[in-house]
Amino acid sequence: MKQKIVLIAAIAAGLLAAVLTRFYLSSKDSEIAAMKSRFAERYGVMEVLCYAENVPSGTIISKGHLGTKNVPAAGLRGQALTIENLGDVLGRKIVLGHRTGDIVFWADIEGGNPRATGLAADIKKGMRAISINASGAAAVSGMVNPNDHVDVIGTFTFPDESGKRQNDAMVTCTILQNVLVLATGKTTAKMAGRMNDGSTQNSYSTVTLEVTPREAEMLAFAEQIRGRLSLSLRNRSDVSYEKELPKVDFEKIRSTIEELNLKRQQKYVK
Repeated sequence: MKQKIVLIAAIAAGLLAAVLTRFYLSSKDSEIAAMKSRFAERYGVMEVLCYAENVPSGTIISKGHLGTKNVPAAGLRGQALTIENLGDVLGRKIVLGHRTGDIVFWADIEGGNPRATGLAADIKKGMRAISINASGAAAVSGMVNPNDHVDVIGTFTFPDESGKRQNDAMVTCTILQNVLVLATGKTTAKMAGRMNDGSTQNSYSTVTLEVTPREAEMLAFAEQIRGRLSLSLRNRSDVSYEKELPKVDFEKIRSTIEELNLKRQQKYVK
């Protein structure tokens, strides 16, 4: 009898916990729905194009790749694609891969918005465009093009404790990784996409990058301290990040050059 009472009490406690959990989740769902409703009333709702399936980088967009969904319009107008833009995007290539449900932005499409003028329309919300001096070898022999992704490497001569610069006290380090190139010289992705012969400008002295405001400050400071910035070209689908890259000086090269060459040779040993 006692065991039966304990069992009944345990079942009752379990049912009560389930009811309370369901009530709690329902109240949270109601709060989220109310929050979305208030947000929609304040900022409006727009129907945008989204990816109906996972699409890898370089995909040529067809109708089957796209769907629509309603989202709050705050910050999306002019950047997210709507059903009216469907004809402008079919048959064009996406720059980076996306997952099902991701919103389609003009910045994702190679060549950008054909109706937009100027570079500002291609910059994602919250990001900035900044130009750095990079030509010749610093821009991979002029083979860096709009919509490419690069790492930014800086070489600097730092002052010693007395404030004097020493020519042999140079340090090289990777400042930023996986940065989108918005333009090379005055050629943007839109302009490159409109060239009939498929060619791009490979003679330029500046490269414009899309960065965060803090990254923009770092790059501006790096150029002002008489440093030299170089670009390292990446595969567009490579989003890997190298952690703890060391600062390189003459002593670092001398101490690690053998190790680096051994690792490189091991890649070719079967």
